[in-house]
Amino acid sequence: MKSRIVRRLGALALGALLAAAPQGFADAAGGTQDKSVQAHDHGDHAHSHDHGSERIYKGYFEDSQISARSLSDWEGDWQSVYEHLKAGNLDAVMAHKAEHGDKTADEYRAYYDTGYRTDVERITIEGDAVTFYENGEPISGRYESDGYEILTYKAGNRGVRFIFEKVDGAAAAPEFIQFSDHRIAPARADHYHLYWGNDRAALLEEVTNWPTYYPSSLTADQIAREMMAH
Repeated sequence: MKSRIVRRLGALALGALLAAAPQGFADAAGGTQDKSVQAHDHGDHAHSHDHGSERIYKGYFEDSQISARSLSDWEGDWQSVYEHLKAGNLDAVMAHKAEHGDKTADEYRAYYDTGYRTDVERITIEGDAVTFYENGEPISGRYESDGYEILTYKAGNRGVRFIFEKVDGAAAAPEFIQFSDHRIAPARADHYHLYWGNDRAALLEEVTNWPTYYPSSLTADQIAREMMAH
């Protein structure tokens, strides 16, 4: 498996990316190290931080603390939370955020409707095989590591996208997938945001639509409790 060093790529102006459209394979779009971009509130998905310090989770770390990761960190069967949002199963989460944030529950719901929106309701990862389920239909590809990119957000904190490139599989499977789970070194994910498409650099510009996945074994109530844990 090749391991590509973090590279500096030219910034690409992408315009409005999927802000109001699902991230499915029909419209999949395709970095820059330390790119300055606007990110969603990383505190919105707080969990117990056994993977590192609270400071790292919030996006404050040194480059030397970053380590390469393998797909095994995200192995498993995962469900999108978008359907739960649409069904009203996360209304308590939105109300909780309104009590502690600067938006109303309806405003948070609209924000997450854009963020969570996707047609890929389920993802399974086993070894180097990643299978995407869209309307119940599986689309699979085999992926290998393509390194990582560091993003610097306008708020001053940073994040790391761990990137994998397709080496085999269905033509409809995206060429690149990029994981963001607030971790910067090997650790099992408890949830993650996933970006996918055919243009590696352009994907790094996407910060408004971040389909989010939790273990398929969790119920809607369990997911809501996880989201409200902090």
